Amino acid sequence: MSEAASPADSRPVLITGGAGFIGCNIADRLAGEGHEILVYDALSRPGVEKNLAWLSDRHGPLITSVIADIRDEDALARAAREAKAVFHMAAQVAVTTSLVDPREDFEINIRGTLNVLDAVRLKGERTPVIFASTNKVYGDLADIDFQLDGQRYVPQNQEVATHGIGEARPLDFHTPYGCSKGAADQYVLEYARSYAIPTAVIRMSCIYGLRQMGTEDQGWVAHFLIRALAGEPITLYGDGCQVRDIMDVRNAVEAYVHAWERIDRISGRAFNLGGGPGNAVSLRELIGYMSELLGRDVEVRFDDWRAGDQRYFVADTRAARQALGLSPAVPWKEGVALLADWLRESRGIDQTFTAAQQQAVA
Repeated sequence: MSEAASPADSRPVLITGGAGFIGCNIADRLAGEGHEILVYDALSRPGVEKNLAWLSDRHGPLITSVIADIRDEDALARAAREAKAVFHMAAQVAVTTSLVDPREDFEINIRGTLNVLDAVRLKGERTPVIFASTNKVYGDLADIDFQLDGQRYVPQNQEVATHGIGEARPLDFHTPYGCSKGAADQYVLEYARSYAIPTAVIRMSCIYGLRQMGTEDQGWVAHFLIRALAGEPITLYGDGCQVRDIMDVRNAVEAYVHAWERIDRISGRAFNLGGGPGNAVSLRELIGYMSELLGRDVEVRFDDWRAGDQRYFVADTRAARQALGLSPAVPWKEGVALLADWLRESRGIDQTFTAAQQQAVA
């Protein structure tokens, strides 16, 4: 562990979007290790104020907060002034929203990221910046041939089928969201080259887990569970055979923390992060498991494919696992069952789960 990554350095860790799903889980992990945390968040996403309250209740004075927008350069510069590391998680996160308002998507994801990078650059210290990117930087993967195998798409390319999509895959930005996150991704890497700021980029697949406030546009695993628990129908866009390598947030947090601890060795690199081939599941298969957990069928409706949707994305995690020293991924059925139990309790839903769910969360 680098000296700056030790709790003995009493300067705070700045987490933009720190009240959000992944941000609050990173904050919880680091505060639990004794680090002071500065949560910077506009609290614009419904429900995230509960995450901030949860952090404060758990960690008391180790958690401080600044309620401000990532586009506020002055507020951000003040927050970054004493930070020993920055986890930049704040973003506009929905493809659909980016299509409705591409200018705001640009302002938050590109300008906001430049604000973070310049806040660090202008303070004159080599403060690490770890950035939350997305698999959307690789586009829709339309050049890869797939075949239907039961309820899922399978790549015909054996290397992709065995290992997933690697970092050598050419970038191909689709939708305004893909453009804004992709541009921010490249700026983060370029600031390592041009200004010697230690940075790393984590290109995430679908992360799910506790504290996720899922909606139809983002956080779809939690959204599916919320609908299923409430007895409401789930809408699948496309045929539902699209495959994702879903990853428990605990594994994602480990990757971010290890990236900071090893930043001197990995600076300037981007890593694909997801559950990997062992946690690849189609939307139809996931809903089937939810029906098994609940002991009843989950109603499904279908609609047209959405812009930029990938029929398949599984991350090749070999580079991340080797460079970051990651633990084995939580099996997806175990993690989904745990999230279902948390959602039931946190939302006060009276739902008796099947023996399969009770065994998974035991």
